[in-house]
Amino acid sequence: MVVGVENTSTRALVVWGLLVVAANLRASLTGVGPLLDQVQADLGLAPAVAGLLNTLPLLAFVALSPVVPRLAARWGAERLLGGAVVVLALGIAVRWVPASVGLFGGTVLIGAGIAVGNVLLPALIKRDFPTKVGVLTSAYATVMGGVAAIASGVAVPISQVAPGGWRTALGGWVFFALVAVLLWIPRMRAPRREARAVRHRLPWGSGLAWAVTAFMGLQSLGFYVVVTWLPQVFQDNGVSPAAAGWLLFLFQVVAVGTSLTVPGALRWARDQRALAAACSAIMLVGYVGLFVAPGRALLWSVVLGLGGGACLVLALAFISLRAENAPGAGALSAMSQSIGYLPAAIGPVVFGLLHTVSDGWRVPIGLMVVTAAAQTVVALVAGHGTVRGTPEPAHVPTPAPGR
Repeated sequence: MVVGVENTSTRALVVWGLLVVAANLRASLTGVGPLLDQVQADLGLAPAVAGLLNTLPLLAFVALSPVVPRLAARWGAERLLGGAVVVLALGIAVRWVPASVGLFGGTVLIGAGIAVGNVLLPALIKRDFPTKVGVLTSAYATVMGGVAAIASGVAVPISQVAPGGWRTALGGWVFFALVAVLLWIPRMRAPRREARAVRHRLPWGSGLAWAVTAFMGLQSLGFYVVVTWLPQVFQDNGVSPAAAGWLLFLFQVVAVGTSLTVPGALRWARDQRALAAACSAIMLVGYVGLFVAPGRALLWSVVLGLGGGACLVLALAFISLRAENAPGAGALSAMSQSIGYLPAAIGPVVFGLLHTVSDGWRVPIGLMVVTAAAQTVVALVAGHGTVRGTPEPAHVPTPAPGR
């Protein structure tokens, strides 16, 4: 039985709204990398400063995710998500401003909007579609990844033909964000259903919650390292820049395709331990292969995509599957996506630093072998059980001083 959504037509509109919102949660990030050289040349940015364009959104995830459940309890999840998409659209539009302050200010706003969406989507799916967690999580992860892949693939061609160049390539996504706002307005105007809900504390004391958080963090670390550095690894092993870009696109396309297969596996699996460990082991094979034979770029792009797409869906699904109810899912989502995105924020920097100090790719790739092995072990814990939420005590107004 579907809880909290009134009828079939309303459920369909809610699903469409969630999917269109999800489509906006990565495209404005993945389109930056292919344009980074143009941005640096046009604005005269040092490489370290330009790198903030990838790091700032992840730091926003870390900073804002823990407070999202509190804000949702105060304003309502639908209203908060709608406001987040408005902020996201504003951030994308601000990137059109012809100055560095517009680019970086817009990036901060984009990170804030995405941070709220990251936390709320699993909680809303748990609340409104408790029997469809696997299917809908896979659907929104697939849409999110598919649009992100398209954004990275079309960024340079758009910048070459559109007035405004790279600014238009980045800012043009505002129209897609506005579509999401329009589709979500009916949900923002619907009566609140959280008024009597119990807000849960973030489950810092739960070992299972930490396992879910670790799985989220390790798979996010792998994704952002790959999208940041894999083309350079391939180029340094004899692949042309254009071919390296297409291999990164192939990685993302394979990941999207793999994510579509996860719901079927979730339906027959009694728990997700074996599935999560197997998918993590595929990532491990990809990194080991990249360490041993980096010249086989096509093969390792496919292998990493096979494991990465499934691990993303599982990391998102764990939030809903491990939580006992919707408030618990919100708390677990906030914890796992705040701490979990911290490795993703610093991972590409550490990877690049190791490349510099070791004068090669073997040491940083060796680090990824270790993290994939750790993810495989963590999967055996994160794939089973329930995080028991702790409700926050109801607020009791303090009496005024006696008269």
